[in-house]
Amino acid sequence: MLRFTKMNGAGNDFVMIDNRRGEVQLSAQQIARICDRHRGVGADGILLLETPRNGADFRMRYYNSDGGEAEMCGNGARCFARFAERVSGAHDSVSFETPAGIIRAQLRGQSVQLTMSEPRDLRLNLEIAARGQTWRAHFINSGVPHVVIPLQSVDAIDVNSVGRDIRSDEMFAPAGANVNFLEKRGANEIAIRTYERGVESETLACGTGVVASALIFAATEKANAPIAVHVRGGSELSVGFERKGERFTNVTLTGPAEFVFEGTIDM
Repeated sequence: MLRFTKMNGAGNDFVMIDNRRGEVQLSAQQIARICDRHRGVGADGILLLETPRNGADFRMRYYNSDGGEAEMCGNGARCFARFAERVSGAHDSVSFETPAGIIRAQLRGQSVQLTMSEPRDLRLNLEIAARGQTWRAHFINSGVPHVVIPLQSVDAIDVNSVGRDIRSDEMFAPAGANVNFLEKRGANEIAIRTYERGVESETLACGTGVVASALIFAATEKANAPIAVHVRGGSELSVGFERKGERFTNVTLTGPAEFVFEGTIDM
């Protein structure tokens, strides 16, 4: 029997597992089964809390619902911070290792502020063909690769169809990229919808997508921090940053991280 905790961050839901003893070794098939919304717990992904290797408080490993391991997940990382607080007695702040670098979190009740790894590979004004038309897009790696496409309205877009095509465009081969659709709501306010690789569908929120979209908005609209970002799940998140020329530094992501339930599942 595998003990787990179910959490969600802005509607992006996760199964959290304490693996500090190193006894949990899940196959891709087992991960997919746990995440299955009909035959399992149901989640966008699984996070394992493990002992650190490089001086942080913990190590975070994140797996998408298809069983593939990803570099980083912003909403998952906020949940991870609160989960670490609960299982280990940590408080106020925690740090954890990820393939995208060491992430630091400030705990503020049900809200968590993450200090993200420095974004890289900013590319503006790309042209991508999909679904019979050419899309103006931008790209940034905010811990994982993200394409951001500005629209007049995010309500009218077929996120799954367009996102699926762009996600696998040869420009982003072989790993692919998440795809975000962005609508300007004000001078420092946007709404987004996200197609996530690994989940292979639209999700209610994506933390690294929130960061990527806010930074692209700041770069193209010359907007200052903080940027308020509304996600499909109904939550509002906040992205802070500083500029150094065309680079973004001291990037933060603030938003909710909530416990849902605990349980066990027979593997």
